[in-house]
Amino acid sequence: MRDDRAPERLLGSQFLEKNESYRIFKQDVNGRIHTHWHDFFELGYILSGKGVHMVNGEPFPLGRGMVFLLTTADFHEIVPDEGETIHLYNMIFKDSWVMPELAEKMFEREAPHVYTLYDEDAERMRREFSGIWEESREERFGKEWLVRGSLERVLILLTRRCLPAAGISTARDSASDRHPSIRKALVYLQHHFREQVTLGSIAAYAGLSANYFSECFHKQTGISFQEYVSEKRLLFASALLGSTRLAITEICYASGFNTIPHFEKSFKRKYGLSPRDYRKRIGSERKT
Repeated sequence: MRDDRAPERLLGSQFLEKNESYRIFKQDVNGRIHTHWHDFFELGYILSGKGVHMVNGEPFPLGRGMVFLLTTADFHEIVPDEGETIHLYNMIFKDSWVMPELAEKMFEREAPHVYTLYDEDAERMRREFSGIWEESREERFGKEWLVRGSLERVLILLTRRCLPAAGISTARDSASDRHPSIRKALVYLQHHFREQVTLGSIAAYAGLSANYFSECFHKQTGISFQEYVSEKRLLFASALLGSTRLAITEICYASGFNTIPHFEKSFKRKYGLSPRDYRKRIGSERKT
């Protein structure tokens, strides 16, 4: 299911007023929402309808009870099944609205944040979104506090679904055993790897000297900071190559690379093919 259009980058300034931190919508989707990404977080809950949700090039069956969280590093599209209308709550908010402690725990999981809830869990989630919707319909004292509290409850409930799997790990370098500053840096890099992040800037963000940060990062992840960022960018680029017709030059820059030669050399070293040949191979595999 490849999108023939160039992905659009949506900006918070298109949807949020200067003094707004969030906005919630009730939407009816009866046609394809083409591949796009944004500079804000997006949280959705499906009330009814069926289709496919493509997140970073990976398809997820879409239906009642699905919850998804998208960050500034994700791209996605929604394709309703033929004759279906998808009804959903859709909330957008600034990443600063997520408590750092919650973000660290939630984003230990690097897989797409897509969940399908059933029965009591689905009803509880529906009530949370309904409460946010009702609270947001008019200006009242404490509105943002209540909405932010509901948002945090939703994110905590989703994070709890990941904790059992994370909790059974006994590896020395598991996410929970990492140096707090490295955990903080990894969460930041998940959402900002496409930007021009330097060793000095991320070390300062983590509160460490560049040399000590570099040493700790390599020890606890097994690769250097530069290798980690390059790996994230290449994975992002490969997903764009496989799921869109975006020009290779645009994919290079959208993924965070500064020059085409460096991008192509790095890509071929990882995948054994040039970006163009990789796209051709993915296309032929889908036809067979």
